[in-house]
Amino acid sequence: MAHTPPLADSNGLRLLPGWLDRRAQTSLVEAVFAAAESAPFYTPLMPRSGAPMSVRQTNLGALGWFTDQARGYRYEPAHPQTGMPWPAMPQALLDLWSELADYPAPPESCLVNRYCGAARMGLHVDADEAAKDAPVLSISLGDDAQFRLGGAVRNAPARSFKLASGDVMILSGAARCFYHGIDRITPGTSRVVPGGGRINLTLRRVTKPPQKISAESALRISDQA
Repeated sequence: MAHTPPLADSNGLRLLPGWLDRRAQTSLVEAVFAAAESAPFYTPLMPRSGAPMSVRQTNLGALGWFTDQARGYRYEPAHPQTGMPWPAMPQALLDLWSELADYPAPPESCLVNRYCGAARMGLHVDADEAAKDAPVLSISLGDDAQFRLGGAVRNAPARSFKLASGDVMILSGAARCFYHGIDRITPGTSRVVPGGGRINLTLRRVTKPPQKISAESALRISDQA
């Protein structure tokens, strides 16, 4: 099946189909599964209801995105089951961020979502980061997925397009805070992930870089003078 054409719009969406070649994809998948030996995949729980999400998750980097019934969405420095720090991000991910993110600080979190069978991800906004001026960069590995991108409110008109293995997508500017999700995956469309399924890697900067905090503080002082 043909790749989705490259996309870029004034809201800050960029889609780079096939950005990673097969060797780079395989290398990242191997790195994820190696990391999962010490930071195993787990089933996250929705806030309040405690309902299990259909994806399984783990994280790479200094901070990991996590959710449970008691405390909801947040970032944690350690795996919820092992209590150990998350494994480091592979250098290839840091290099990709440096190449494409156009942001003066490195990512602090790589959320790893594993989709199998009927797993999906409902419409949501990435809203748990202080550094909302930083883009969100995601990498698709494995089976095709139907991605949906809406707008700044949940009921805004949405458009859908396919994400294939090796595709890289960046949400910046206004699109950084748009609702988005995965409607479904198409099993058997890739052999990159052993045993099938899809892995999505989402890179985020969580905290504001020190230089940006200093600049904002200086601006406030200047305004008050």
